[in-house]
Amino acid sequence: MRFFRSLIVAFIFAAAFFYFTTHRSSPFRSINWPSRPQHVELTEAASGESLDAEEQNNINIYRRNVASVVNITSRAMTFDFFYGLVPQEGQGSGFVIDKEGHIITNYHVIQNARQIEVTLHNRKKYKATIVGTDKSHDLAIIQVKGVELQPMTLGDSSNLQVGQKVYAIGNPFGLSGTLTRGIVSSIRQVQEPDGMIIEEAIQTDAAINPGNSGGPLLNSHGEVIGINTMIASNGAEQSSGIGFAIPINTAKAVLNDLVTLGRVRRPALGVRTIPIDPELASELGLSADYGLLIVQAVPGGAADRAGLRGGTERAYLGNTPIMIGGDLIVSIDGKSIESQQDLAQVMNNHRAGDAIRVTVYRGKRKMEVEVTLGETRDQV
Repeated sequence: MRFFRSLIVAFIFAAAFFYFTTHRSSPFRSINWPSRPQHVELTEAASGESLDAEEQNNINIYRRNVASVVNITSRAMTFDFFYGLVPQEGQGSGFVIDKEGHIITNYHVIQNARQIEVTLHNRKKYKATIVGTDKSHDLAIIQVKGVELQPMTLGDSSNLQVGQKVYAIGNPFGLSGTLTRGIVSSIRQVQEPDGMIIEEAIQTDAAINPGNSGGPLLNSHGEVIGINTMIASNGAEQSSGIGFAIPINTAKAVLNDLVTLGRVRRPALGVRTIPIDPELASELGLSADYGLLIVQAVPGGAADRAGLRGGTERAYLGNTPIMIGGDLIVSIDGKSIESQQDLAQVMNNHRAGDAIRVTVYRGKRKMEVEVTLGETRDQV
């Protein structure tokens, strides 16, 4: 009898242990499986909603121009200490400027290239040749022959306003046919990594990355106003929201020379000048308190041939001897000239052989003289 009582007690304890450790605490016993609906109700947009005017303009600009933007692959040989001469490949962008297959890009995209390959938007590849280069403006012209290409429309970069919309089309990181959008952030002088100066460079927040170099910067009418050339970077070589483009007017001034001569006939006024400020103007008794005073008109140069005069009286500017008494340049083609940088900007928009109107003071007399620019022999 005692044996059966012990057996019953053991059975009760075992049953209780099983209930509390297995049956009651089991996660599988507490799950309530959901029921499945017959269908899912979704909130969907109405079909056929129209695009707004801004979106449609973005699309139109892209469709109208993307086929004229190309991907440029350049191959060069570089020297490696361990392996000697090794091939190096670079990528950039460019765009078609005429129906003869001329394509403009940056000089640094094709610099030292032994072989250049152009990939069109339809993915067809063609060999290209270098037609002309202009290192000082970071410009180059290459050509693809025997292919029907659609040129882009070149606009005017002389009256750009900070805040106006711009569009960049190119091949960042090799991703062909990429469109980015932004505004003109500023117009300023910038220095490229190789030391070259870009006058009146277009600063933009449109995303520009490696591979965009040489591609077009467009206005809201789809006209090219600049050539994307560099970014402000913290070393990561990616967009920081500050990119720069060469003004298209700078390129247009040299395009004909690059295509027909392979080089740029750099314009020269043929003068040595010093900038004038109000204090110096008062000291010298000049008729204007700004401008460039001609110290010397180079004999036989453009200014000399037009009758402009250099200084005739020796004086000292600090410890530097100068000649005073020459003509004071105050404007060219109606644009005020207050510094040698202003003169350089005017020269960038002209080529040798162009005629310009130079306004000068000769003593108290204000004169306007037409000057045919000469050529500076600095072929690259």
